[in-house]
Amino acid sequence: MSQTPTTVREDAATTATAAAEPRPARAGRPRARAGRAPWEEPPTVIGQGAKGLTLAGVIAAVAVPLWIIGLTSISTPGAVNRAGGLVIWPDGITFDAYQQMLSDGTVRTALMVSFAITIVGTAVSMIVSVTAAYGLSRAESFAHRPILTLLIVTMFVSGGLIPTFLVVTGLGGYDQWWALILPSAVSVFNILVLRSFYSTTSADLIDAARLDGAGDWRILWSVVLPTSRAVTAVIALFYAVGYWNSFFNVMLYMPTSAEKWPLQYVLLTYVNRGNGLPGSVNSGFGAANAQTAPLTLQMAVVVLTLVPLLMVYPFMQKHFRTGVLTGAIKG
Repeated sequence: MSQTPTTVREDAATTATAAAEPRPARAGRPRARAGRAPWEEPPTVIGQGAKGLTLAGVIAAVAVPLWIIGLTSISTPGAVNRAGGLVIWPDGITFDAYQQMLSDGTVRTALMVSFAITIVGTAVSMIVSVTAAYGLSRAESFAHRPILTLLIVTMFVSGGLIPTFLVVTGLGGYDQWWALILPSAVSVFNILVLRSFYSTTSADLIDAARLDGAGDWRILWSVVLPTSRAVTAVIALFYAVGYWNSFFNVMLYMPTSAEKWPLQYVLLTYVNRGNGLPGSVNSGFGAANAQTAPLTLQMAVVVLTLVPLLMVYPFMQKHFRTGVLTGAIKG
């Protein structure tokens, strides 16, 4: 029996409408929400609440100490005495501690020393790490496997503290600036991270650069580094934070040269040990405050050590996620 064109169009419209209608979900199996992967379970009230409480706890663990340290650094001596130590709630605000701290020659010098060590040390470490990682990532480079094996061995086996001290002092590093940088200039872990990333650089880009007459230095500068800004920025941040927070090398190689101390060692000497700074000239932290240092001044020094990192991190944060996930398994 033949169908008229009108009947065919009606049947097609009915079929399309039926296909467009959502099918009922099977009993006991919740429908997947749009935008959620099929293997992910739907969120529950308990799960969402646990995540929220965990996140709030992490934020509180970071924010509360910063709040207490910053508030104590700008509190009056009376507020500190009434609180019995660290101040939790504002009760008298003054910036005398910062004024006294910044007017002290020792702290200003220590701040400049810290900036210099961080900038120079980060530059030296990045130059060594980037060039070593690029060389080890090229399969045709000379003896790259024995060198890589030797570097990996040093991650687990080291000479120890006393041999390192004897080597540095034997080379004339005692009471010298370079002793604060060169002994810790290279991190094998960072080299391995960079090497892993450089190994994934497109071979077509490198071959095209070679056809254009580029050498290894040109390829590294114009091809590899521009395609690896994220991991390079993160490794530079790791090195910078390490140099900024470093104080152990100062204890080993220049424990008596107060004019060469970085800010972190000033913090250790003044805040943790409660000592004055020996050899300081026109210092507000001298012999008068050698035994009992004001708590507000101590917290002001702590804040001064935190501010540079808090200012730099927001500019590096956009690269952080990509950089730290380098080498992870991706689907």
